[in-house]
Amino acid sequence: MSESCNHDCSSCSANCGERKDPQSFLEEVNRYSTVKKVIAVVSGKGGVGKSLVTSLLATLTARRGHSTAILDADITGPSIPNVFGYHGGVAGDEMGIYPAETEGGVKLMSINLLLENETDPVVWRGPVIAGTVKQFWTEVVWGDVDYMFVDMPPGTGDVPLTVFQSLPIDGIIVVTSPQELVSMIVEKAVKMAGMMNIPVLGIVENMSYFECPDCKSRHEIFGSSNVDAIAARNEITHVARLPIDPALAEACDQGKIESVNAPWLENTVDLIERIKK
Repeated sequence: MSESCNHDCSSCSANCGERKDPQSFLEEVNRYSTVKKVIAVVSGKGGVGKSLVTSLLATLTARRGHSTAILDADITGPSIPNVFGYHGGVAGDEMGIYPAETEGGVKLMSINLLLENETDPVVWRGPVIAGTVKQFWTEVVWGDVDYMFVDMPPGTGDVPLTVFQSLPIDGIIVVTSPQELVSMIVEKAVKMAGMMNIPVLGIVENMSYFECPDCKSRHEIFGSSNVDAIAARNEITHVARLPIDPALAEACDQGKIESVNAPWLENTVDLIERIKK
């Protein structure tokens, strides 16, 4: 046994003689719900467009006729309801809390739907935040869901660890942007998924380029992309690129993400649909 042993085998990688068999930390989904596939959308850094990608993937999946939901796990920086233009609350009864539903049929649960004012800050410590995310899984009456997307907070802290351990994640989509610093941090998220034995389905590079509306030439505003190199280093075969498009920002600001056509992510949805049952 190591001198620094804290007797918590779940957080230790050492293979010592005192090591106990690993136990499952998976939580049961709400008893009135069935969720077939869970996809986490992650990044190592904030501000790269993770919520945008989550919303677009859910919208495209719903358009294909699938029952789709978003669990907003970014408790201190929730944006999913605003992106969909939903500003109401949610109801509940003895069965649990009922998610909001967008015009396009996407089910939503976010802390902003439970606050008296959506601008109220959530000033909670990590364990409380992580517990809230688990409650969204266990106490929300999701009903029958084909694909649930989990909009993760940035980084590799309490909430990502809680989601990876507590929810049956079938794979992750990693969101990045062209800057070298962001890419380096994103690889931390990729490696964390590897440590948890969760497959990385693909990488989405947001703000990848700007396409001139007149001549259609592409300009790499934030420098040359290195997303292919990141994918190759981590043996990730799927890469998608989103352009810098004022229409996307406007749709998010106006709560009209479901009006956006997003051909750049259609292949990503194809990939998600091919996840083995």
